[in-house]
Amino acid sequence: MISIIVTHYKSPMLKLCLESVRKAVRGLEREVFVIDCEAQEETEEFIASDFPEVKYFAFRKNVGYAKLVNHGIKNSKGDFILALNSDMVLTEESISRMVAFMKQNFRVGMLGPRLIGLNGLTQDSCFRFYRPETIIYRRTWLGKTKSGKKELGRFLMNDFDHRQNRQVDWLQGAAMMIRRKALEEVGLMDERFFLFFEDTDWCRRFHEKNWQVVYFPEAKMYHCHGQVSKKKGGISDLLFNKYTWIHISSAIKYFWKYR
Repeated sequence: MISIIVTHYKSPMLKLCLESVRKAVRGLEREVFVIDCEAQEETEEFIASDFPEVKYFAFRKNVGYAKLVNHGIKNSKGDFILALNSDMVLTEESISRMVAFMKQNFRVGMLGPRLIGLNGLTQDSCFRFYRPETIIYRRTWLGKTKSGKKELGRFLMNDFDHRQNRQVDWLQGAAMMIRRKALEEVGLMDERFFLFFEDTDWCRRFHEKNWQVVYFPEAKMYHCHGQVSKKKGGISDLLFNKYTWIHISSAIKYFWKYR
């Protein structure tokens, strides 16, 4: 069985996401969850009427991404768990291809698909681990310097053909399939990360338990994200974008944890 956990926070994409999930799980034994943050009554109503097969859990407050995923996992039963943001639109063969790959590769603990933007271009979704200077280069004009470009190229894996399967350091949390056997060794997401770095930390812990983390572009999903942590760039971000501060706060927690 596969458990699909859709995390939701006031997204206009939820219905489209669930429609794509419904098509992608045909023929598979599955269970589907929506874990809702700052839930609104109309969301629960349309899920009950249009998606009666979906198990719905509501949080009235914004509890953070890690807690949403963990709540879904605690209520799931599948041998494989697919955690999805509600701004994902799945291709029909994506889930079946991921499950087949996991069944054939027993040491893969986590698998991430190729993410595609609405413009048809591949998005960055697999990375090398952060260094402290990575944050500085990503958040300031120093990223345009020679050393900044070199470090960001390392971080973004610009030297890698993203059409090929590959073991990677970490995967973006927007879409990741987890093997339950691996999860039992690694544990749940660290809820001390309210937003950002929870996926980086989780992947690192999979590596520590000798489970492979793999980027798998043979499965494709469309990701309609808004990059909330970067709107204006540079000083404007640091002064006025609260998500930038959440990102920096999570980075400090991450580097302190692995000091």
